[in-house]
Amino acid sequence: MNILIRTIATCAITIAGAAMAFADTPTIRAAVLKIGTVNWELNTILDNGFDTAHGFKLERQDFADNGATRVALDGGGADLAVADWIWVARQRAAGKDYVFIPYSRAVGSIVVPADSPVQSLPDLAGKKIGIAGGPVDKSWLILQAYAKQEYGFDLAAGTEQVFAAPPLVMKAAFSGEVDAAVNFWHFLAKMKAAGMRELVSVESASIALGLDPQVPLLGYVMKESFIAENPGIAQALYAASRDAKELLLSDDAAWDAVRPIMNAKNDAQFEALRADFRAGIPNRGAVNEESADKLLQLMAELGGAKLVGSATSMPAGLFAGVE
Repeated sequence: MNILIRTIATCAITIAGAAMAFADTPTIRAAVLKIGTVNWELNTILDNGFDTAHGFKLERQDFADNGATRVALDGGGADLAVADWIWVARQRAAGKDYVFIPYSRAVGSIVVPADSPVQSLPDLAGKKIGIAGGPVDKSWLILQAYAKQEYGFDLAAGTEQVFAAPPLVMKAAFSGEVDAAVNFWHFLAKMKAAGMRELVSVESASIALGLDPQVPLLGYVMKESFIAENPGIAQALYAASRDAKELLLSDDAAWDAVRPIMNAKNDAQFEALRADFRAGIPNRGAVNEESADKLLQLMAELGGAKLVGSATSMPAGLFAGVE
């Protein structure tokens, strides 16, 4: 009887301890686009328990657009959103306590049909370019700076631009409504899989401009106050993110769980999306702030306050110290 009582007591203590430990585990509520590519990584984290392995619980909250994810973060309805650090710098310079945790350095490019006579940017003179992201899209600005430096060609003044949502830009490129297209990386992967030809990548243009292509543009955004309330949470998230990246980089089988949410219409699209995702994985470690500041200053020069707000130099504390 005593043995039974001791056994019951031991079990009760174990269960209570587990419950307390679970109660102490911080939760990260991630506000993300329902169809966003970041879900490939987040699902991999959840499916493999990389969140709990690093001492936190990840919860996905799906939204229809980026604006809604940012409203959720700002209003306290979520603890994390995804954005590029130029936007985060703008918010921080305006008084927000946002902190950037590196996620991806995937960037776009400008593509043309495979049989297009266009071989360089000046060949686009008088032609129509479809552009996703608007007039101050960062890829578009970098391509303009590259065209001016390399060829003395004013890419904006010398062409007609059509600004539209990424799917519409892709459709217009396929139909021939535009002669070239600047799009987000995952749409470009599908466009190249369908036979379109890359004219200039934003990465190669950045290198020619003296920028560091290893600076990751996209990242997870948290409030500094949330990080302070949960010591070590930024590093824990980053470690889980790196675990997922390493798995997706090294193991083709890991993509079996991801493929259903990739919206890949065929094997060619799937393989192009996987290859470009892998190519966009940044080096591990903290962001090089000197290199990032150089990019920010260029964006401030080209995009002005409409793009960077008052963030004409790197706001202190913008990047989380991760390793």
